[in-house]
Amino acid sequence: MPFGIVPRMMINEIDGVDWGSMGHAYGPASDVPGWLKGMASADPGVREEAFSDFCNAAHHQGGVYPCTAASLPFLFEMADSPATPDRGSVIGLLLSIGRECLDMDPEAVYFMPDGTESRAHVDALAAIGGRAEVFVRWVADPDQEVRRPAIEGLGLFLHDTARAVDVLRGLLPGGGVVERLLVVRTVATVALRDAAVHGAAAGWLEALAGDTAQAPEVRLAALVHRARCTPGELGEAVVPAAVGLIREITPEETGGDDDKPCRAEADVAAGTAPSSGVPPQIVAAFEDLDGHGRVHAPTTSLLEAFHTVLGDRVLERTALLAEQLSSADPGVRYDAIRMAKELVGRWRGDHSGLVVLIAGCLLPEDAYTSAAAAETLGALVPVSEPAREALAAYVEAARAEHGPGVWAARERLVRRAHQEAVRTLACLGDLRALPCVLEALDEGTDAWRAVQVAGHLGGAAGDLTPRLSKFLAEVDFSDASQSMSAHALVSALRELGDPAAAPALATAVVAAVREEQWHTAASALKALASFGPGAAFALDVVRPLADAQDVTVRAAATAALWELEGDAAGVVPRLVELLGTHENDEAAAVLGRIGQAAAPALPRLRKMMAAGYEWTRVYAAAALWDIGGEAEAPAVVETLLTAWAENDATSNRVLACLNRMGSAARPALPQVRKELTLLRRSGRFRSISNDEELQAACRAITVGA
Repeated sequence: MPFGIVPRMMINEIDGVDWGSMGHAYGPASDVPGWLKGMASADPGVREEAFSDFCNAAHHQGGVYPCTAASLPFLFEMADSPATPDRGSVIGLLLSIGRECLDMDPEAVYFMPDGTESRAHVDALAAIGGRAEVFVRWVADPDQEVRRPAIEGLGLFLHDTARAVDVLRGLLPGGGVVERLLVVRTVATVALRDAAVHGAAAGWLEALAGDTAQAPEVRLAALVHRARCTPGELGEAVVPAAVGLIREITPEETGGDDDKPCRAEADVAAGTAPSSGVPPQIVAAFEDLDGHGRVHAPTTSLLEAFHTVLGDRVLERTALLAEQLSSADPGVRYDAIRMAKELVGRWRGDHSGLVVLIAGCLLPEDAYTSAAAAETLGALVPVSEPAREALAAYVEAARAEHGPGVWAARERLVRRAHQEAVRTLACLGDLRALPCVLEALDEGTDAWRAVQVAGHLGGAAGDLTPRLSKFLAEVDFSDASQSMSAHALVSALRELGDPAAAPALATAVVAAVREEQWHTAASALKALASFGPGAAFALDVVRPLADAQDVTVRAAATAALWELEGDAAGVVPRLVELLGTHENDEAAAVLGRIGQAAAPALPRLRKMMAAGYEWTRVYAAAALWDIGGEAEAPAVVETLLTAWAENDATSNRVLACLNRMGSAARPALPQVRKELTLLRRSGRFRSISNDEELQAACRAITVGA
């Protein structure tokens, strides 16, 4: 390994440390000196591997170990040597370690993987603070890759905060836009660190925001970080001022090679060949991670900070995002798509205007941005309904320009943008997506993407069911890697609701049981059950599985027996027995659907109402109402409201039951009305679809009770 760049004295000092007595995330730290030397190698490949190995073990997930603290003197020495090939990365590593130390409790004792106690974060922070004077020199370095992390380090670690502010202010006139924005942000960071400089720093930021001689990006940064310093003084004029500055930003004003937005089309254009034996869904997920966190405009981080400061001021944030999505700078527009997704995903309100603006980013000439817009609209279903026509127009334009085979276009960005638009259109239940979905299923390219959304096109079940049934018949259930595909196919067939799928599902049950793919078998049994008596021919397959050893399969088969033949006397005892298993939710739900004929289960359900686990109480209460009716109402309402208060993830099930109760749910009205006043999304997983369903249930209850 070529270590010629590392000074001989440094090598001797590194080798003189007892690294073996320390540990990192994966064991003894005896490999740390090799990584430190590798970071200074003349070979780029060696350097990359050394940084990666160090971060994965000695700084694992931000951890600070004794060996991390012991590495700091050598990292500082490397960063300070002009001979080090990649000084910026070394300073970036120092910055990362220091940030983590600042976030850790200085009084806390942390335990290492081997069980030993450590306060290495305190030692590390002291080591960085003791050498922080060097950041003053680094911020003036001719190499911007050194200057940029050094600017942030100066703001975080220099003890003399007044001097830090003076040095930072002196840097403002000479840098490019990205660097000037970093300077402004770091001044605010120093102000938040030390009350002694807070007033002067905030005053400087306020003056800078009003200095029309500055670039609009810099004035916007000053405005945002002034608000960040004094969030309690956020007036009504701040957002309109920010909107005005965004309007002044043009792509040309980000000029200079150092400040160009990272569009990175080339990084994603080639695609990645699927790995053998790895489900395509997994491959795609890892490909998507490559673009996670990519920033396309210099102003993105400061606008994200502004949205954080604005918090629950949804109307003002919406106005800000509307301007971002309409910006003349394509990088600003692109990054606004993600910010809009986060706002709509977390907060309630009328988001139709933002949805329309996101749909406006579906531009045939910009497949990169179109893909992001279409994918975001898919994530926002059902509130992305206002984008329906724009999505349909984009899909049609792509087929007109690239031909009917555009789903499998060779250019990856065109293909991805088209597929995402088709998928979102399908999720909205729009049959204009059907030709593309059928093309994908017939040709086979990325067919799994079409399968995932096919179930939403119930009006085309006659076209889709035979194709999906054929795919399901071709699944090799002995290959566990195909389970994701099998589940997607079963789910789609169930959603389509076409009884013609029942034979294929029955065959899948048999094959999955044979290969002990229990969850797949249970999923197929539930799909069969959804067809009711129309799938009664499959009783010979279902009935033996009601005695299956696997509880999940046994519960699904028992539920299917009820749906297929309706024999309450035969299934209620089995369901009561299942109430004592982890499938008690499925058993309780079926008992509720059976209704009064499930009365023998009432004593067991009443006992479950006293369970310690709130979900168990919710399952029992809902079934108790569905079986016992009005007589059980007081206890049911009390139990549901208590569980809801303990865990708002139960809210969808709670409100669904309250909605069924009609006027008997009247005691719940205060809590239901309170829910409708909340700004944040609620519901299970706080997903958009669950929250929209929850709000609809609340409104129905207020009318019906």
